[in-house]
This record gives sequence, structure tokens and C-alpha cells, in this order.
Amino acid sequence: MKDEHLFKKEAKDLEEKFFAKQNERLLRELREKAKVEEKRKALQAVVKTKDPTIIEHLLELGVGPESILAVALVPLAAVSWADGSLDDKERKAILNAASERGVKPGSANYTMLEVWLKQKPGPALMDAWKKYARGIYEQLTEEERVLMRVSIVGRAREVAEAAGGLLGVASVSPKEKAVLEELEKVLS
Repeated sequence: MKDEHLFKKEAKDLEEKFFAKQNERLLRELREKAKVEEKRKALQAVVKTKDPTIIEHLLELGVGPESILAVALVPLAAVSWADGSLDDKERKAILNAASERGVKPGSANYTMLEVWLKQKPGPALMDAWKKYARGIYEQLTEEERVLMRVSIVGRAREVAEAAGGLLGVASVSPKEKAVLEELEKVLS
């Protein structure tokens, strides 16, 4: 029979190892919850919805704030460059849209946006956008689809109209109109 002192020591070692494993697991869970909460807050800042179920659905789909920013901003770059040049008013409209979604000067997202505003993005970016945006769109509820379509196409239309037309009356060039129709097609 084992010495009672040794037996108590082994029991204590077992308890410490068990609780250490449990604490390690709980710590991992807490860290994961903190990451999800951070992602939830970042999505909320970008999506700008008061409906928490939309944010939860995006989290379930694995869609992050960076992806949402790209989905929101790529169409703005596409429509602004549609006629081959970027007007100063269009540039301001895009930067305003980005700012409303939490894109701050100096951030990686802002830097990428500045590149798009200086140099027209290639067709591969729009092709990637179409595939990804359509993939998200197909997984959304009808209410979420409407919100996505109205937000993206509406903001792109604002950028297209930003340069103004004859006597300052907003107008959209035929090439910008074609891009807007292409956006509508992807999101329908």
C-alpha cells in the first residue's frame, strides 16, 4: 500500500494538472470570444446596420470587416474610373464613403484606396469583386440582399453623379451607367 503522504501528493498533482488544463481551455475560449467580439465591433463599424442579426449572419459566413470594405469600395473605384479619368469631386465622394465606413488616413485600407484613386485598378480586381460579392449575396437573406444592393449601387451612383453634369445638374456618363448596370446585375 502506498504511503498516505505520497498518495495525497499524487492526488494534488492530478488536480493541478486537471485544473491547469481546464484553465488553459477556459483561457483559449475567452481569447476566442474576445476575437469574435472585436470582429463583431469592426463589422458593425463597416456595415453600419442597427440590425444585429445581419452582423451575426456575416460572422457565421466568415465574412470579415476587410472583405466588407473591399466589397463596398471596389465598385466606387470602378465607377469613378469608368470614363477613363477620376474627377476631383468623385475622389472626394469616395474618400467620404470610406471615412463613413471607418477607413482612416494612414491605415492599410486607406493606402490601398489612395492607390486606386491615383491609378485605375485592373480588370482582375473587378472580376474578383464580382465573384466574391455574388458569393456573399447568394448566402444572404432577402432583407440583407436588398440592404447590400441599395448600399453598394446607391453609393456607386452617388460617386458617378458627384462630378455633375451640365450646369452642375448630376448626370451619369454612358460608361458609368454601364458599370452601375453591371453592379446591379451582380447583385440581383
